[in-house]
Amino acid sequence: MKRNLLIGCLFLLLTAPLFGQAKKPTIMVVPADAWCNANGYMAGFTTQGVTTNVPDYKAALQTDMDLLNVITKIGELMVERQFPLKDLAATIRSIEQSAAEDEMTMSSTSGASLSESPLDRLLDRAKADIMVEVLWKVNTVGPKNSVTYTLRGLDAYTNKQIAAAQGTGAPSFSAEIPVLLEEAVLSNMDNFTSQLQAYFDDLQTNGREVAVDVRVFDNGSGLTLEDEYDGTELQEVIDNWMAENTVSHRYSLSDATENRMKFEQVRIPLYKPNGMPMDTRSFVEALRKYLKNEPYNLTCKTMTRGLGRAILVIGEK
Repeated sequence: MKRNLLIGCLFLLLTAPLFGQAKKPTIMVVPADAWCNANGYMAGFTTQGVTTNVPDYKAALQTDMDLLNVITKIGELMVERQFPLKDLAATIRSIEQSAAEDEMTMSSTSGASLSESPLDRLLDRAKADIMVEVLWKVNTVGPKNSVTYTLRGLDAYTNKQIAAAQGTGAPSFSAEIPVLLEEAVLSNMDNFTSQLQAYFDDLQTNGREVAVDVRVFDNGSGLTLEDEYDGTELQEVIDNWMAENTVSHRYSLSDATENRMKFEQVRIPLYKPNGMPMDTRSFVEALRKYLKNEPYNLTCKTMTRGLGRAILVIGEK
């Protein structure tokens, strides 16, 4: 009996660390919009005739050595706490390599080209769970310098702030910004990463929050969401599918007409059954495949708007 008890205790001691190691969110560190604007690293992006200013990360990284050093330092502090990082510079290079392919992609029906903002493209390539924005300012008093900083953790899918840290470091004779920043943030870094981990743990339990739109192509077919299949309206079919495939049946149907359905606060699993990460597109693709089968036999097209929103258009590709 004692021997079996001893073996059981040893087993628990050896396996406990494995069970206690929570999965970490993937993170990308980027300069805050306010920093990019203050330092002249903004670019105009035009879509459908509307021009929007967005951060020009590439120009900032190529021009401002302090930025590259600051991102590297924050990344180093994250890695020390075992948070996997996506590198901003490497992701931008990957985007450029695939830009030519995207420009050649057109709709098979209308010939329309892709519409995607630079930030959407960055987020889609990075597939990071959390974006950490960094903003800093150097204060100089006599021969001494200090750094006032702000760190914000943003859910890459919803842009909601989920962690924050800010403060001013002690004055120092050092003139190197990464050194000043490290001295300033060290006292708050553990609390900041704890906030990030707590949020990610909640995602694993309650699912990731996304938005899903269902639309109908106006192609003259007369198809609507009120069409019935075995006595059940298509609208209700889709609503039932959402209830069965969201985490704890959590979602909100905020708008429903004969031509559209708008789902918000949709909680999707963080991972697929095979262990691969689940994103909004993958989730809606599962609905597309479901409607493709009997008795519906519907042709649908899946489109994404950034990481956190996907649109299922019913009627044609």
